[in-house]
Amino acid sequence: MNEIPRPTRKRRGRGGRAGRRAEGSGTVASAPYITRKIPCYEILDEEGLALIENNADTILEEIGIDFRDMPEALDILKKGGAEIDGERVRFPRGLCRSIIQASAPAEYTQHARNPARNVRIGGNNTVFVPAYGSPFVFDLDKGRRYATLEDFQNFVKLAYVSPSMHLSGGTICEPVDVPVNKRHLDMVYAHIKYSDKAFMGSVTAPERAQDTVETIKILAGGQ
Repeated sequence: MNEIPRPTRKRRGRGGRAGRRAEGSGTVASAPYITRKIPCYEILDEEGLALIENNADTILEEIGIDFRDMPEALDILKKGGAEIDGERVRFPRGLCRSIIQASAPAEYTQHARNPARNVRIGGNNTVFVPAYGSPFVFDLDKGRRYATLEDFQNFVKLAYVSPSMHLSGGTICEPVDVPVNKRHLDMVYAHIKYSDKAFMGSVTAPERAQDTVETIKILAGGQ
């Protein structure tokens, strides 16, 4: 019998793991955020949207919301036109929309330490960020467990090198090995040290939010 000749394979110059490693050694180009080229799909028509807003206004006007142990918030809401009954706040119909239209911009820029990574929020822009507030982490060596500051730092680094993440996040995980009274400072410092992308500061208490602002002032040279 005549033997059927086997097809010859062309040798790759750089294949396998070594080739993939070499290909991945270069800088990965990434955009600071995504600008959508296709229009949004309108799930509801104007009548449906008006119905949702009308029902929301009814709940806010007739039932209201309790703001417990927040006297400063009650004072601000009263000055804004809300009706205060103890800790219950009721919003006259249309008040929330008027406040939003008067004070909330349709788009704004979130600035990063590296200006090339500034992101534009709103409009046709899409910004991808890591998950927020995960109480547990998981890896192949230790399994599911409470997170540490080292885990938090590693997640910030991963978000920094990922071309698909436009921000380095906020509280990506909760580093329980750091005392609560200083935990927010370590997290903000990790975002600043291990990434030059924009990030979300601490918002769990007014003083922690102020600490974030003061830290950024130091980073920006007191501006």
